[in-house]
Amino acid sequence: MRLSTRARYGTRAMLELALGYGKGPIPLREVAERQEISEKYLEHLIFSLRSAGLVKSIRGMHGGYLLAKPPFQIRLDEVVRVLEGSIAPVECVDDPSLCGRVRFCVTRDIWAEMKEAMAAVLESTTLQDLVERQKEKEQSEGTMYHI
Repeated sequence: MRLSTRARYGTRAMLELALGYGKGPIPLREVAERQEISEKYLEHLIFSLRSAGLVKSIRGMHGGYLLAKPPFQIRLDEVVRVLEGSIAPVECVDDPSLCGRVRFCVTRDIWAEMKEAMAAVLESTTLQDLVERQKEKEQSEGTMYHI
């Protein structure tokens, strides 16, 4: 199972806003450049995130976008749900009425377990967690070892 580019790019855009949290609005062009995402495509993602109340926009010369809440208050499941919809690998996990085999289908049980495992990871991870992971990666990249 794969997440769409909407969820992947949207999460990267939210990470970029989280990295700049507290420093004022960030122009969409900068987010697009830093995360290597088409600005046109990013406009669509930001619209969805703004509509969901995860992002705010500031107009004007020094305008841009910022998180609507602190990074520690935004969980990845919120971001993915807005951009992706359900993370269930098959429709019958969310709507058992779609299949007459639900009562005895063991494969559906596995798909439901997959959804629960993914949901647990996404629910327990905040944008702040991503910010900390990003900073750790940047620090380890900057470390030079000489022999």
